[in-house]
Amino acid sequence: MRSLHTLLLLAALLASGPNRAEILIVTSNRSGPIELTREQAEKLYLGRSTTLSDGSSASLVDLPNGSVRDEFYLKLTGKNPAQIQAYWSRLVFTGRALPPREARSMAEARQWLTDTPNLIGYLDRNEPTAGMRILLRLP
Repeated sequence: MRSLHTLLLLAALLASGPNRAEILIVTSNRSGPIELTREQAEKLYLGRSTTLSDGSSASLVDLPNGSVRDEFYLKLTGKNPAQIQAYWSRLVFTGRALPPREARSMAEARQWLTDTPNLIGYLDRNEPTAGMRILLRLP
């Protein structure tokens, strides 16, 4: 019984340590919305909504193709990169929505987020967020 408790404690410590998956942050300019639910973020990033809960319009920024972007969409929507690309291709082709504006780099996305009101984006949790508001953390 004692060894079972020891194993459970060890497993809990490992799960909470540095081996944990990175948390991605959905961010906005300081003057942006105060909160954003996971469902609202998903609707925005899947083109199902263009407004926030207060009725104001929101613009989105995407990071360039890469691991952070792939992880973000997988965690937020459950869709892999190929599924996201196919999804957005359909929406654009049918004229129902336009995809988020794509930054060329993490630095460019961070600059846009600090300078543009009501712009919503995401960053790796290790990126500096000075001048931004954290709206949602994705585990």
